[in-house]
Amino acid sequence: MDLMLPAPQDPHPAPRVAVVVIGYDDAAHVADAVRSALRQGPAVGEVIAVDDCSTDGSAELLERLAGHDPRLRVVHRSENSGGCGTPRNTGIDAVTLPYVMFLDSDDVLPAGAVDTLLRAAVAADAEVTSGLCVRRELPSGREQPWQPTLYAAPAVFARPSERPRLVDDTLCVNKLYLTSFLREHGIRFPEGRFLYEDFVFTARVLAAAPRVALVPDRVYTWNVRRSADRLSLSLDRDGIDNWRSRTRACALAHEILLSAGQKVLARAARVKFLDHELRMYVRELHLRSPEYRRAWWEHTREFLGHYDAADWEPNPAAPGRLIGRVIMECPEPADLPRLRELAARPARLLPPYVRAADGTPIWSAALPQVNLASLLTRPASGLPVAVDAELLVRTRTSRLRLRLHELYGRVAAAEPLAVTVEWRFRPTGRVARRATVPFAPTAPELWTAETPVDLTALGAGVWDLCLTLHFKDGTSREATAHARSSPHLRRRALPNPHHLLLLAHPYATHSGALALRVATGPLGAARVAKGRLQRLLR
Repeated sequence: MDLMLPAPQDPHPAPRVAVVVIGYDDAAHVADAVRSALRQGPAVGEVIAVDDCSTDGSAELLERLAGHDPRLRVVHRSENSGGCGTPRNTGIDAVTLPYVMFLDSDDVLPAGAVDTLLRAAVAADAEVTSGLCVRRELPSGREQPWQPTLYAAPAVFARPSERPRLVDDTLCVNKLYLTSFLREHGIRFPEGRFLYEDFVFTARVLAAAPRVALVPDRVYTWNVRRSADRLSLSLDRDGIDNWRSRTRACALAHEILLSAGQKVLARAARVKFLDHELRMYVRELHLRSPEYRRAWWEHTREFLGHYDAADWEPNPAAPGRLIGRVIMECPEPADLPRLRELAARPARLLPPYVRAADGTPIWSAALPQVNLASLLTRPASGLPVAVDAELLVRTRTSRLRLRLHELYGRVAAAEPLAVTVEWRFRPTGRVARRATVPFAPTAPELWTAETPVDLTALGAGVWDLCLTLHFKDGTSREATAHARSSPHLRRRALPNPHHLLLLAHPYATHSGALALRVATGPLGAARVAKGRLQRLLR
């Protein structure tokens, strides 16, 4: 593996890249997507917009745009495919340039993205070049990098098996592909209405063992519109069919890699399912109906039944593996609140901490076969420690109370000293308030800490509570806090000298972590009431 890319030879590359933009009934956004591709500069020689038989005027809009730039070609499909794979395949067939990348109609390419990818591809002689994708939540504007550790630094791999974690990035849109590579190996997307088609496409790409270059630069902005009238196919997770579609795509991806002899990548794909897909859906189970939960549980047990012993062996105390083992041992949904907390990021393993008769840590008295002995050998920085939190909202000085739980003797052995408390503004991650306070042992298996919270200084917005635990041995552990069920988890209106009125609402997130929503002034309170009414109506 080469850790550094050679310096680019040509700062002004000739037109060599085609961008395939796909869309269906997305007239509100498709023009922005196309313009972001055309503005990439002379490296982009053609933008192929594939309209999947839209009925909202998208096709006419694209034709008008094509009249202003000869690089834009519009391909009209006569029948809607029902998915994203078929229009992308149509775009691949239309490409005439050496490189191709994909863009969805509701996303955009950041300035310089194509130049960055193309320079890296040419310098590394790579058949696939990949960069950082950033998820942007709208309308809040909150941004979160996708698989940031994978893109921490430039790198080149002669084959994907040198970096098995490449399977974690299942996106197809943050990558530049050598067109001849795709055609030579017959790599295409599944046709028709096939959800998570990029899982399968990415597996086919990796199975062909391309030379891969990674760049840490932002090359794609993935706009996530959860409040849209029509959710994207991947975001619409309310029905059990979505989960079945996801497991189907994951199973097919594993089969593709295994059939190609890529055993290391196939194993990594199964690990990825446990750590990503399983944890994500478990965090949302409490939002679903009892019927959904039973169907989800039954289907997941069936899916995990195809795993072999070696799939469970590495790092058996990893949260995804523990969750999977609990599911496999229980014929009916069980321990959902505790599983939800374990599925959080970072993971939290809540009490009770049970031992077998011989002292071995186990999941619970009802599930002694789920062994937690590997927790005894994990470093303190990797333990799924549990911290409870209560926010006491008061007119004068609000206070945050924290309780750190013992975990089979490991927390006591590390000797917790202090905790750094941060309130992070959700759209940007900006830290507004930071304080480090000492832990005090208050019971044989509990340590507590308390700190004031200035709600006026925080101001309006949604704030996430983030913790860093400090131990005597010099190690630390990032954590979030479990929101204790109490009368304090409710909205309170307080008189305030700066804003006349301050509305504070401590609440539990989908993963059970404590967060805080603050509205200031009468107008802010009115917006909260309006938003709540709209959510109820939806």
